[in-house]
Amino acid sequence: MASADEVRRSPEPPAALTAPATDTTPDTVDGIAFARLYGEPLFKLPQDLYIPPDALEVFLETFEGPLDLLLYLIRKQNFNVLDIPMAEVTTQYLGYVEQLRKTNLELASEYLLMAAMLIEIKSRMLLPVKKADTGDEAEDPRAELVRRLLEYERMKLAAQRLDQLPQLGRDFLRAEVYIEQSIAPRFPDVAADELRAAWADVIKRAKLVQHHKISREELSVREHMSAILRRLQNVRFMEFCELFDVTRGVPVVVVNFIAMLELSRESLLEITQAEPFAPIYVRLAYLPA
Repeated sequence: MASADEVRRSPEPPAALTAPATDTTPDTVDGIAFARLYGEPLFKLPQDLYIPPDALEVFLETFEGPLDLLLYLIRKQNFNVLDIPMAEVTTQYLGYVEQLRKTNLELASEYLLMAAMLIEIKSRMLLPVKKADTGDEAEDPRAELVRRLLEYERMKLAAQRLDQLPQLGRDFLRAEVYIEQSIAPRFPDVAADELRAAWADVIKRAKLVQHHKISREELSVREHMSAILRRLQNVRFMEFCELFDVTRGVPVVVVNFIAMLELSRESLLEITQAEPFAPIYVRLAYLPA
């Protein structure tokens, strides 16, 4: 490997440090604006327009750092992360950093460390591979870079999944209900005259209420059975409805019906009907002597 002094004395810079053509950078190839001109996106440098030095500003809104840019270049070109073509990736990466360094040196310094790492890996891959004493193949110079890229990609995917979860303030708001403190109402005092008038009204309403006692009539089933037998002694048949005096109230009618059923159960009364839905007649089951 050439020393630093030899590189400085070389009339031409190494191929790895030569900035690529504009159309090979990821910004131009992928149609990504690499700057803004008075707020408008700029996709390629104008040829016939003078631009003040402070009017052109490079921004990296798409990338979050060197690893993000490097992973973007690999995935965009459908390269295998486990077998990175260092020459092509390094050329595209350096072209992007060169554009960034012209306008924002402070921001470009973050990407220069990765650029140095890519150049080192590319240089090591150009050297002949020496087999170890044990007979095993030497470690791939890209191994550490591949490990960092895969780890970063896993973290980036995990961050995207977390970002898709509902977030307070972005996707939903917490409902809050503010309850005002209620003060116990203070009622006015009652005057003595008002209290006396209210008491007089209560007494007046109490006098309007009349109390009366309801006496229950003693009803005997046996007495009603005897009454039915007496009514049927002088007739041959009697219609069913004629046995009930509805003017005496429901309790008397119910007891009278129970008495008739009891007489029928004791075979002292016959209940007959000529045909369905015809009038029902009642008569004594025996003829009086």
